[in-house]
Amino acid sequence: MFKYITKASLLFLSTTVFLSASNFNEGAEKDRLEMIKFFEAKFEDPAKNKDRFFPYFTEEELESKYDKNLKHMDFNKGSYAYSKDARAQYEALKEMPPYEEAIEKGEELYTEKFANGESLESCFPDLTNAGTYPYYDEKTNKMVSLTSAINDCRRANGEKPWGTKKGPMAEFQAYYVNESKEAEKNFDIKINSKAEQDAYERGKEYYYSQRGYLKLACATCHVQGSGQRVRNEVLSPLPGQITHFPVHRLKWEDIGTVERRISGCIVDQGQVPPADESQEMIELLYFLAYMSNEMPVDGPDVRK
Repeated sequence: MFKYITKASLLFLSTTVFLSASNFNEGAEKDRLEMIKFFEAKFEDPAKNKDRFFPYFTEEELESKYDKNLKHMDFNKGSYAYSKDARAQYEALKEMPPYEEAIEKGEELYTEKFANGESLESCFPDLTNAGTYPYYDEKTNKMVSLTSAINDCRRANGEKPWGTKKGPMAEFQAYYVNESKEAEKNFDIKINSKAEQDAYERGKEYYYSQRGYLKLACATCHVQGSGQRVRNEVLSPLPGQITHFPVHRLKWEDIGTVERRISGCIVDQGQVPPADESQEMIELLYFLAYMSNEMPVDGPDVRK
């Protein structure tokens, strides 16, 4: 009888563990689906939703300048999904993409030999998986971003790490991400363990927490404020917020990484940004990437 109970208990425990392991992403997936519902409702009819979401606009302005009936995948273009004026400018810029030179330089960097004869190609034989970053490395018990993975490769081969905001890092990422786009890959971020679940929750907490002397959060602009104007710019939405990086930004006059953009945004909030390869930054990226699950990898791209 004791053996029977023990075996039955073990079977129950193993089943429970299996079920728990398969549900580590349950909360995150609920967040993502609720987020999609929120943004589809917000931009179903901006003029009709004026009092709820756009109190500082006139109905005439919302009717003439904003699209309606937007669905999940439309938000992959950021504010260009709903702002007609911004989209017209974007489409004009895309006629002669300013990031093509960066892709070409990135391709050269991919096969350029290190002093030991290895190369980035040795570390990254598959360039169609950009939508799987960041991920959790069970060997090091750390989250890994595309930026940190590239520098880890260089460090492991006796090379100095690249700067994380522009230059060769952004150029190689432009080539890497473009290969994933050409392969028609989507964002596919996994949460299969307690460690990954905790990392997601910390990233989410950072996104929604008010910080700095202005008491702003990322969500202040990109959830509640999405579609609103800051000076002459229309604020982008949370879904698809990082699918298009690296970007050639007209303000920068060159191409930059997602860490460069996020750090600048955090500084504008009156905060000190986390270091680009820190776990705090990577966990924030992990949250953002998960919220873009199922959306196409769409970088490199251009932004004002």
